[in-house]
Amino acid sequence: MLFEKSGKVLQKVKISGGGRCNVTHQLFDVTDLIKKYPRGKNFLKKTLHRFAPQHTIEWFENRAIKLKAESDGRMFPVTDSSQTIIDAIWNALQQNKTTIAYHKAVEKIKAVNGQLYISFTDKTTYTADKVLVACGGFPKKEQYHWLQGLGHSIQEPVPSLFTFNLPKHSITALMGVSVPNVNVKILNTKIVENGPLLITHWGLSGPVILRASAWGARAIKELNYHFKARVNWLNDMTEDDLKTQINNKRKYEGRSFVNDRNDWNLPKRLWEYLLSEAAIHEKIRWGDLKANQQHNLIELLLRHTFEVAGKTTYKEEFVTSGGIELSEVNADTMESRLVPNLFFAGEILNVDGITGGFNFQHAWSSAYIFSRQFQL
Repeated sequence: MLFEKSGKVLQKVKISGGGRCNVTHQLFDVTDLIKKYPRGKNFLKKTLHRFAPQHTIEWFENRAIKLKAESDGRMFPVTDSSQTIIDAIWNALQQNKTTIAYHKAVEKIKAVNGQLYISFTDKTTYTADKVLVACGGFPKKEQYHWLQGLGHSIQEPVPSLFTFNLPKHSITALMGVSVPNVNVKILNTKIVENGPLLITHWGLSGPVILRASAWGARAIKELNYHFKARVNWLNDMTEDDLKTQINNKRKYEGRSFVNDRNDWNLPKRLWEYLLSEAAIHEKIRWGDLKANQQHNLIELLLRHTFEVAGKTTYKEEFVTSGGIELSEVNADTMESRLVPNLFFAGEILNVDGITGGFNFQHAWSSAYIFSRQFQL
């Protein structure tokens, strides 16, 4: 029996990965895999090896669904459609003769003599021998009240995987511009990430920002989402190397206009923006570049600092950091250590990964461990 709060099932699967569904990641070494989870590593050491990405691939292949890996390791169905994944799961539900009840929001669960009595907000009830809670995370701690009522502790939920807002910043005029590999550091923290960055109409997004937000979810929350982020548009290039390259251009390409092209493969719109910010107008040649202009350009290329004020949820990959305390769950079975016959799977647990298919993989793994007890 499956109780669904909304009127449709698998809606998060439907919108994930931009509608393509990032099913898992092509990272098969569990030791490396758990490094992609900001929270829950010790718990995952016991769970991911039992149902790892290769097992996910096999599960879908056994149902004639092939997955493909992209250059960054993310895996999608070859159809590039989340509906393919939805259909596979739906068919498995039907084969297992699962009954689905829609618009069933849980209000309370009560344990009595080994059974669990579920009360719903529509005033109906259901008595179960075993209950698996796989409802995802909640943005507010109060929404976990029905689990706290059973004695479970909740790690305060905070958003993970969000973009950085830059209100009224001039760079937002470049919305749509992306850079394949930059370095981002959140100042006054240890958070540093590398990867693709996307400029949007509200600020900074893309995988590198989402990963930084995941690792910094709690630290950024403590800063009330007001902090400084530093971007190195040239990723790992050092100042000495950049100075050498610029001096070579002044020496060997002195008559060329600075804005004609750049040797660092930055998008033209971004390059022109940086030149404008460095007070280098379009008719300046490399040979005529003044010392202060060169200094300004180097600072912007390597240490472009932004005042972040607020966040925007990345709705396609929304994840909550927080949930059921892992010490209260048996990793071998997913059963509550406090309430017999109550189980947990997925994001309701205090486990979250960076973007890239890692959160789905945890969901598949934890659900598999539960299902093995009943040959489902």
